Amino acid sequence: MRITFGITWAAALVGLANSVAQSLAFAKPAENARAAAAAYYDSETGFTFSEYKVAYTLTSNVVVRIAAPSTATSGSAYPVVLQVVVPNGVGWGGIAWAGNMIKNPLTVAWANGNAAVLSSRWATSHSTPTMYTGATYEKLTTGNRVNGTHWQFTAVCNGCTSYAGSSGTIIVNPKGNNRLAFAFSASKPSSPSSNTSSIPVHDSPVYWNHDFSSGANANFADLVTRNGGHNNEFGNGTSL
Repeated sequence: MRITFGITWAAALVGLANSVAQSLAFAKPAENARAAAAAYYDSETGFTFSEYKVAYTLTSNVVVRIAAPSTATSGSAYPVVLQVVVPNGVGWGGIAWAGNMIKNPLTVAWANGNAAVLSSRWATSHSTPTMYTGATYEKLTTGNRVNGTHWQFTAVCNGCTSYAGSSGTIIVNPKGNNRLAFAFSASKPSSPSSNTSSIPVHDSPVYWNHDFSSGANANFADLVTRNGGHNNEFGNGTSL
């Protein structure tokens, strides 16, 4: 009896610790985030991206790539080109541009048929994010695919790197490290053909410090145009 009680009590403590760790996941301080992002040249689009790989399984990664204009400053809003490569086992994935779920732009995406669906979201609490009009996306005509192993999108975002925070306008630093987060679920959205679809609860998120400076592009505007985009360097995108 005493042995059984001891084992049960120990298991309960482990379960409680895991529960607390998961509930505090989005509250981890920035210093606990992994510092990373390396330069990656994409021969298909011509962009140089800052790249970070989020481990999904022992043999596969979610790859997050960000390209920015070399002329961007921390004092003004600027667009980025976001390219994300996702294993097919991921039902939906999302990037938080301030490294937490609440009160910052959330880029949510999933595969539907032969294309990726992008959805601009915002959360004011730890509940299902709602649609957000402050960030707009335009998929380029290159860098988008769905195949037998993964799906990928490449899009211009205006509003991902600047937004209204609690104490004023927040602008993501284009010349240094910024804390980002990625969350995902193996379950697909309820209506995958619609970018307003409800999304299932995600698993524990991953955090890292992304060095935007390694993805600076002197010919950013020209590359956007060359790849079928209609945004000028500091223009407005269209919602998907």
